Amino acid sequence: MILLVLLASVLILVVTVYQYDEQTKDYNIQRFERKEATTKQTIELELKNKTSYPVNTENLAKIFKERIYEISSINKLNISIFDLEGRLLKSSIAAAFEKVNIEPVSEAILKELAQNSNHKILKSREEKGIGYQSSFSYINDSKFKRIGILELQFTQDNSEIEKELREFISRLGLVYLLMFIIAIAIAYFLSSYITRSIKTISDKMEQTRLNKRNEKIILNTASTEIEILVDAYNNMIDELGESAAKLARSEREQAWREMAKQVAHEIKNPLTPMRLTVQSFERRFNPQDEKAKDKLTEFSQTLIQQIDVMSSIASAFSDFAKMPTQKKEKIETISVVKFALDIFNENYIKYYPQEKELYANLDKTQLIRIVTNLVKNAIQATDKEENPFIEVKVLSEEKNLKISVSDNGKGIADNVKDLIFEPKFTTKTSGMGLGLAMIKNIIEAYEGSISFTSEEGIGTVFTVILPKT
Repeated sequence: MILLVLLASVLILVVTVYQYDEQTKDYNIQRFERKEATTKQTIELELKNKTSYPVNTENLAKIFKERIYEISSINKLNISIFDLEGRLLKSSIAAAFEKVNIEPVSEAILKELAQNSNHKILKSREEKGIGYQSSFSYINDSKFKRIGILELQFTQDNSEIEKELREFISRLGLVYLLMFIIAIAIAYFLSSYITRSIKTISDKMEQTRLNKRNEKIILNTASTEIEILVDAYNNMIDELGESAAKLARSEREQAWREMAKQVAHEIKNPLTPMRLTVQSFERRFNPQDEKAKDKLTEFSQTLIQQIDVMSSIASAFSDFAKMPTQKKEKIETISVVKFALDIFNENYIKYYPQEKELYANLDKTQLIRIVTNLVKNAIQATDKEENPFIEVKVLSEEKNLKISVSDNGKGIADNVKDLIFEPKFTTKTSGMGLGLAMIKNIIEAYEGSISFTSEEGIGTVFTVILPKT
C-alpha cells in the first residue's frame, strides 16, 4: 500500500511538471500570436493610410523610422524589417546610443519562407533561461506585392514561471508527504488489525496439544478470510478432541491388557512350582514314614514361600497403580540417605556427601525408597564385576537437592535406553520392572527429575534432582 502511494505520488508529480511545462509553452505561443496579429495589423494600417512615402522596399526604413519604436513598445515585441534579400532595413532593437549587430535573414529561412504555403514560419530557442520566439512573414503593399520581410521577436523570461513551478512542486510535495504519512499510519493499523487476528490463531496453534483440552478461537471482529480460517481451526479442535478421547481410551485399554498379561505371567510363575510340589507330595507322601513330619514341614515352607512371592507381586502392582502420597516435612537429607545405605552389607558401596547438613521438605520414606531402589539396581548391575564399586553423592545445587548413584557395572544398551522408565520393562531375569517407573512417579510428583548416562562395559550414573521446598 505504501509503495503504491509512493509510486502514484512520483507519477503524478512527473505528469504535473510535464503538463505545467506544456501549458506554459502553449500560453506563450498563443500570447505571441495575439501580439503578432496586432502588430501586423498596425503595420498594414501604417502602410495604407498614414504614410506619405511611396510604399516600396526602399522606403520601408523611412516609413517606420520613428513609428517602429512606438509599435514595438505598445506590443512589447522586437520588430525588424528586412528587404526581400534578407538585409536589415530597420529594427526596434537599435537605439541612438547603442549599436546592435543584427544578422541578416539566413538563406535557409528565406527558402523555407518562400516554400511555406502560409508564407510564415515560427522559430523558438532558449538561452540562459530566457525563451525567444520569432516569426518571419512577408510585408505586402496595397496590391499584395511583397516589398519586405517582417521579423517579430517575443522574449519570454521563464525564471518567474520556473519559480512558480518550484513553489507549486514544494506545496505539492508537502501534500504528498502528508498523504505518505497518512498511508503509513493506515497501513500500520490495517496490518495490525489483520496480523492481530493471525497472531491469535498462531498462538492457539502453538498451544495445541493432543493430550490436553484445547480452547477454541473466538474473535469478535475479523475479516471473512480470517473467519474461515478460525472456523477451520475450531473444527480441527473438535476433531482433535474426539481423536484424543479415542486414543486415550485405546491407550488405557491397551495398558490394562498389558498389565493383565503381566499380572497373569507373574502369578503363573509361583503357581507352577506350587502345583508340582502338591502333585509330588500327593504321590510320595507316606503317613507311616518316620520322616513324614519333616516332609510335611518342607512342603509347607515351599508353599508359604511361593505364597509370599505372590503377595509381593500383588503389593508391587498395588503400589504402582496408586500415586504415592506425599508427606512433606523438613528432613536432614544427608543422614536420611546414610540411613538408607546402612541396610546394605556390600563394602564397595561408598557414600560421599558434599555437605555436613542439607535440609529439604520431602517425605523421608519416599526418599529412602528412591535411594534403595537405585542402589539395588546398581548392585545387580555389578554382580559379575571383579572389582565392583558404587558411589552415592548428595549435594546442593541452588534451590535443588541432587543425588547421584554411579556404578561400574555392565551399563545399559543404547537400544533399550528409551525404555528404562517404562512400566514392566526390565533387563534382569527376575522382577517385574516396576521399580524405576515407581520412583519416577515419586520424583515427578515433587516436580523433580531423574536422568541417567550409561556406556556399556563402563557403567551407569543415575541423577535425581529434587526441589528443597
